[in-house]
Amino acid sequence: MPRPRLSGRPSLRSLREARSAATRSGWTRALKDALDRPLTTYYLLLGATALLLTIGLIMVLSASSVSSYRATGDSYTIVKRQVMWVALGIPCAFIASRVSVRWVRGLAYPAFSISLILLGLTALVGVEVNGNTNWLALGPVQIQPSEIAKLSLVIWASHIYANKERRLGNLHQMLVPVVPGMILATGLVVIGRDLGTALIFFALLVAMLWVVGAPGRLFVMAFLTVSVLALALAATNPVRMARISSFTDPFRDYHSTGWQPAHGLYAMSSGGIFGEGIGASQQKWGALPEAHTDFIFAVLGEELGLVGTLLVIGLFLVIAYAGLRVARETTQPFVRYCTFGIMVWLIGQMMVNVGMVLAMLPVIGIPLPLVSYGGSSLLPTLAALGLVIGFARREPAAARALAQRRRARSAGLSARG
Repeated sequence: MPRPRLSGRPSLRSLREARSAATRSGWTRALKDALDRPLTTYYLLLGATALLLTIGLIMVLSASSVSSYRATGDSYTIVKRQVMWVALGIPCAFIASRVSVRWVRGLAYPAFSISLILLGLTALVGVEVNGNTNWLALGPVQIQPSEIAKLSLVIWASHIYANKERRLGNLHQMLVPVVPGMILATGLVVIGRDLGTALIFFALLVAMLWVVGAPGRLFVMAFLTVSVLALALAATNPVRMARISSFTDPFRDYHSTGWQPAHGLYAMSSGGIFGEGIGASQQKWGALPEAHTDFIFAVLGEELGLVGTLLVIGLFLVIAYAGLRVARETTQPFVRYCTFGIMVWLIGQMMVNVGMVLAMLPVIGIPLPLVSYGGSSLLPTLAALGLVIGFARREPAAARALAQRRRARSAGLSARG
């Protein structure tokens, strides 16, 4: 006969379950306490941005070494330029994080006007690269004005909506002048046949309208109109139409429009879980075009594997989470609108780039923010993130915590002296 179990003594299984529940509760409580600290948002933005910049420099070095050596005899030519852009971009981000909101808002109309002028010049006398006229030559330097315009459009639209905060219940006030201004900028980009950037501009317009509470029927009409226009623009360009028709099966036109997405898939699939190791990519030896710019995510997947790609995507999601916390906690309409617009720009661009590499979207020439090579994309991105970091620093609780830290540091130095 089995011995009856005493009702007052807990079983070993119940003890283990109670211990596991206590452990989970402890981790959950610790995570919640960490997220509730006043400087958490600030450090999340700062840390995720720094890590993505570091990963970007490493991957630009690896992805560009072969093409750099073939072109110049020096494997470090391209990464040296990227280091220069980072060295210029970090001070820009620092300055953007320190300037006042009033000063940023004062730049809204001048920045928007300059962006329109640059986009107009690009449409008229721009330099064509890979079928798109989206570069403008300024002496020995070529810039991509559409990258600068993304930040300008967000600041301009946020400034207008912040001024109209009390009148946004009126549809006319909601649409004018933001919608015509953004449509004008998008039209200048479309003239240069840069469909990818035009779609990002449209995403920014939709995001700004959504955050100010535009009615749902407006979004339905906008999506239908843009879908028709995008298909019409694609149909009038044989190269773009071939890209769109082949992205679902890159191997159908392997030696033509499917070449780049097919080799991107080769790179991603050969990386496995942990990758081939930094510098060990095979596709960067010439099979994968634009390995250090638009398709750097493919090289990253080949060398760092699934772990590396999930890390990069996770860091972007951390930035999105921190940015949404800033937008949610602030009491200033401009900060809320500007932060939300910047998050949509960066996360949307990341999703499009990853979708291109995974052959889920057509190849439309969108770089991966903070990771891909190029100063025209990196400098505005760092300036935009600098603004959001500054917004996070100026949250009341974060500002008090930083002030207390400075006082404690000053007291410690005076006591030590």
